[in-house]
Amino acid sequence: MEPIPFDKRSGKIWFNGEPVNWNDVKIHVLSHGLHYASCVFEGERVYDGEIFKLEEHTERLFHSASRLDFRISYNQELINKACKEIVTIQKVKNGYVRPVAWRGSEMMAISAQQTKIHVAIAAWEWGSYFDPNLKLRGIKLNISKWKRPAPDTIPWDTKSSGLYMICTLSKHEAERKGFTDSLMLDHQGNIAETTGANIFFKNNDNELHTPIPDSFLNGITRRCVIEIAKSKNIKIIERKIKPDELSKFRGCFLTGTATEVTPVSQINNYKFEVCNVIKDLSESYQALVRKKPAA
Repeated sequence: MEPIPFDKRSGKIWFNGEPVNWNDVKIHVLSHGLHYASCVFEGERVYDGEIFKLEEHTERLFHSASRLDFRISYNQELINKACKEIVTIQKVKNGYVRPVAWRGSEMMAISAQQTKIHVAIAAWEWGSYFDPNLKLRGIKLNISKWKRPAPDTIPWDTKSSGLYMICTLSKHEAERKGFTDSLMLDHQGNIAETTGANIFFKNNDNELHTPIPDSFLNGITRRCVIEIAKSKNIKIIERKIKPDELSKFRGCFLTGTATEVTPVSQINNYKFEVCNVIKDLSESYQALVRKKPAA
């Protein structure tokens, strides 16, 4: 069955202070956020009716807005409440929440000081980001020709819409070539992240190596998995990693709100095992988000 387009769905979206009929939530074509990417957002997972790490996501939404030089006119407590409200209204048990804030249409030029800041929150049922069968076998990545920009060229520590243009281009190219996703390098040619997730590598000593997040987001899921690994006495090494080191690693996996913990079986011609350490971290993460005792 074909998925329902997002503009054809039913229910409510929280929009500028109240739940509004899904089809009635509209913005003008001359909104600044559309033309100049003055837009920030979050992606949150719902597990068994509860939003995982809601407060941390809301804090990051407000940080992103501040870095883009605009102020959300609601406080964080109200946004947290609104996220929970829309999940309840939409009866989402296991799904996704998308808060988004953007500049409106009062000004249409580079300057935008007088624009109204709009806020919307939508929620919907949603399963695995990647095909569940692929997740069991491990997904395949190419290496993108697009690099994460230097940290002095963009507000790199934000979840803002403009930063994702090269991610879309990278993922489209990867899919055309038969890969699932794309690994992106930083401006210096070091391994950074994929188009929407952080990356980890496991060596033969069962240590986990992961890039330093100094030009891309230090993901909320990334931080959770690091804590899980430390609780299992797995050594975590955050450092610069060159692409020519890929042959030295035995395992690889991604972390992210959407991707959760996803094994990687291949990057270009380099092969990796979906080993027990990665499976155990994935199971422990699922136990954490669903608030169930780990096995």
